[in-house]
Amino acid sequence: MKVNTQSVNFNADQKLLNFIQKRMDKLETYYDKVIKSDVFLKVENTSDKENKIFEARISVPGDSFVVKKQCKTFEEGADVAVASLQRQLKKRKEKLRTYL
Repeated sequence: MKVNTQSVNFNADQKLLNFIQKRMDKLETYYDKVIKSDVFLKVENTSDKENKIFEARISVPGDSFVVKKQCKTFEEGADVAVASLQRQLKKRKEKLRTYL
């Protein structure tokens, strides 16, 4: 799956981008009709330790899912967001099965 990653107010290194790509690729095992995915990485200018925002938008036929998580690291945000998206995709797949 092609993941469009945009980092706001900083430059993301290749290691972080590869990590996000690997995590997002796992979503295809739960729902194989994913059209595209966009990831936005933002850093807030606060003294708070949890100043990193990970936002993911996934498009599937007829719908899209958005998850926004604020964590200490982008890796932690990616893990939590992907787990949330997995639940949403499983739920959608089960709903579609009941209609068939």
